[in-house]
Amino acid sequence: MSGGPTRREIIEQFIPNSPHAVQLGIRVDSLGNDEAVLELPYKPELATIGDVVHGGAIGALIDTAAMAAAWATDEVPGNPAGSTVALSVNFASAASGVDLRAAARVAKRGGRLSFCEVSVTDPDGMVVAHGIATYRFG
Repeated sequence: MSGGPTRREIIEQFIPNSPHAVQLGIRVDSLGNDEAVLELPYKPELATIGDVVHGGAIGALIDTAAMAAAWATDEVPGNPAGSTVALSVNFASAASGVDLRAAARVAKRGGRLSFCEVSVTDPDGMVVAHGIATYRFG
């Protein structure tokens, strides 16, 4: 393919400039080959009641982390577009007033699809949620 930014370079620029990610406070901690670690710092606006982090915020973190992992390659895309086509979230425990960390990895890549797994943990390493996502390019 011709020169241009790699998928990894695109996602590195996309997340810090995505209005939704910025609103939630999601930030990239690291990107590796087929993997990403994102953080969601706690703020009161993310709570559903008291200081319990809303499941929707955790779901958005999982979706964003899966997308980042899917884009974490050195491939130069012909079309810099994509979307989540499936997302499943299982909650394991409540997250009360803590920062969260999402570790995502691509379990399998197909032609235009990437199948990703994401684990969300609290600062003590306790699993708060687990997600699977299918991401489509183009």
